[in-house]
Amino acid sequence: MRQYYVYILASGRNGTIYTGVTNDILRRVYEHKTEAMRGFTSRYGVKRLVWFEVHPSISHAIQREKNLKHWSRAWKLALIEEANPGWRDLYEDLMR
Repeated sequence: MRQYYVYILASGRNGTIYTGVTNDILRRVYEHKTEAMRGFTSRYGVKRLVWFEVHPSISHAIQREKNLKHWSRAWKLALIEEANPGWRDLYEDLMR
């Protein structure tokens, strides 16, 4: 069964954040980390996976991403803090 991910990357604790959606979180975060594509995340050094969640369908994942993008920065920071208070790079955990 296919899974879809909504994720938040950060440049550091309380730094610049980026919200995205993908069907392959390992590949997509790797692309951000290696700056495989020029854009917002490479420009601002946003490479740390600090939050993600799994969805069963692309439509659910896209809707969740849209909702998150409309939330205030403070709300997104609280979401990250609740799930990952140390702002660890969760990519390392996924690689295991």
